[in-house]
Amino acid sequence: MEALAVVLERPEQLALNRLALTPATEGDATVAVSWSGISTGTERLLWSGRMPPFPGMGYPLVPGYESVGTVVETEAGSGLRVGQTVFVPGARCFGAVNGLFGGAASHLIAPASRLVPVDAALGDRACLIALAATAYRALSGIVPGKRSLIVGHGVLGRLLARLTVLAGGEPVVWERETLRAEGSFGYSVLAPDDDPARDYSTITDVSGDSSLLDTLIGRLAPGGEIVLAGFYEAPLAFAFPPAFLREARIRVSAEWRPGDLAAVRALIEAGRLSLDGLITHRVPATEAGEAYRKAFADPACLKMILDWRACS
Repeated sequence: MEALAVVLERPEQLALNRLALTPATEGDATVAVSWSGISTGTERLLWSGRMPPFPGMGYPLVPGYESVGTVVETEAGSGLRVGQTVFVPGARCFGAVNGLFGGAASHLIAPASRLVPVDAALGDRACLIALAATAYRALSGIVPGKRSLIVGHGVLGRLLARLTVLAGGEPVVWERETLRAEGSFGYSVLAPDDDPARDYSTITDVSGDSSLLDTLIGRLAPGGEIVLAGFYEAPLAFAFPPAFLREARIRVSAEWRPGDLAAVRALIEAGRLSLDGLITHRVPATEAGEAYRKAFADPACLKMILDWRACS
């Protein structure tokens, strides 16, 4: 079986190629992908060639870990049925071409244990489930009625803010890009210089800006925690005395775990966590080259979705 796939042949060189898929084995399922999202964090680093050493790294590669599609074939032991809508957090089914993270293709073969059944009514919004689970995992120290700071108002920052509100907290979000600060959100979105507060018990950074650590430490309350939820290409460093005086805690929040995904699925299905208003751009997968460039360069683009439904 073959699939049409986005292939990063080298930094800033993208092609749509037909790739032979590794045959399915027991416990696998084959998925016809409907939509996949473009990550402006890790995929931007892969695109630019600035991705730090990472397991499975190497060109050529198939990026993407936010895919949604329909199960079209199942193998014994899969536990899935043909016709189910599933979320696919990437795949490694492209032979000699690296699957990092391997979700941007018209068809995928993956262990059924990695596939997450989702409500078909979500449509392409289901691509956001991984980001929602990532935000859920990063949540820390939310105290009802207390303010916490989130740095960055992209999709991950917005999901963090929505989850913070659900937990009873009062999020404040820093955003320097005017386009991303405009609107009514139910919480404050400020430029850093417009925020005088220096008593946040929790600060969650999703910006990926490695130069911010000293600034964030200066905004902490004594005993406060900084959660690093972005992906950082440069080494992180900070001045010790201010952190010492505050007894600052620094935590790295990595990939979501199955429990995080289950928690956000329950919130979404109960109508408590909305995924609306986060996808701003949708294009046919055949226009992937321009879509990747726009996703990384246009501040008005929160989330770019590739539509694979016309690809066979």
